[in-house]
Amino acid sequence: MDNVIVITGASRGIGAATALLAARHGYRICINYHADDQAAETILGQVLALGAKAIAVRADASVEDEIIQLFRRVDHELGPVTALVNNAGTIAQQSRVEDMSEFRLLKIMKTNVVGPMLCAKHAVLRMAHRHGGHGGAIVNVSSMAARLGSPNEYVDYATSKGALDTFTIGLAKELAGEGVRVNGVRPGYIHTGFHALSGDPERVSKLEHSLPMGRGGQPQEVAEAILWLLSDKASYSTGTFVDLSGGR
Repeated sequence: MDNVIVITGASRGIGAATALLAARHGYRICINYHADDQAAETILGQVLALGAKAIAVRADASVEDEIIQLFRRVDHELGPVTALVNNAGTIAQQSRVEDMSEFRLLKIMKTNVVGPMLCAKHAVLRMAHRHGGHGGAIVNVSSMAARLGSPNEYVDYATSKGALDTFTIGLAKELAGEGVRVNGVRPGYIHTGFHALSGDPERVSKLEHSLPMGRGGQPQEVAEAILWLLSDKASYSTGTFVDLSGGR
């Protein structure tokens, strides 16, 4: 059976690096993205050039109706999903908690917590033995912020990633006997465009000197950990996390 992977938020950064590495590992790939058609088409072209069978699907990975349509396209065009990478996420401008609005908090939680839970739900309905599936693996992309709290910057983001970690542990135990492994990665300072959303696009470059390794990480380094956790080499790993933070 072919390995079929769905990667949410795969048009850039860690998601795009994961798509490219998955292509080199022989996966059939669904590149999910939210809005940037041009970025998605660029990554799709690169993946296809590596010889992989792939599709790009525009869908909001926090809206269940759109998630349902995404997985139906994967079923029809790529085959039964065997791997899910919950990478899509968002962050807001650096702020203290007392200045955060209800709208901001709800958006963060819907995108970073509810979305991955819903995507996992629809993957599990296809993967788990109890639903007639042949098994599979899920990797949730968390953050070192879940452990550190991000005071005076974005406690809401850190909180959402803490919830994602708890979900990872709970779902892993729930599915351990049903052929589905669930693990997480916790990136630290990684050189991507994500930090621009918080109002500080040069954040990694400014802070990397404070890391024990003295540098920020690259998206490809996170992708390597994700693909390992999805692979049979990690067959006895579930409910665990790989921290990718340069010793932070």
